[in-house]
Amino acid sequence: MTRRYRCTNCGNVTRFDVTSVVRSRCYYHYALDGELTIEDVEELSRVIEEVSCRWCGTSRFVEVLEPARERGQE
Repeated sequence: MTRRYRCTNCGNVTRFDVTSVVRSRCYYHYALDGELTIEDVEELSRVIEEVSCRWCGTSRFVEVLEPARERGQE
């Protein structure tokens, strides 16, 4: 599930700059001429360090939105 954000300062819910650290495992395939192609990228972990609003430029007022409940579930 993808996280959704909202800036309570300006109301933005669509544009954010997200700074994160990603740990991954990748298959490196080198051609005989030395050119690298990266294949089979597996994300092992992701840590979100900061989320800032693209509209008003602040991270102070950004909150994580709770996932919307599906119809019929309480």
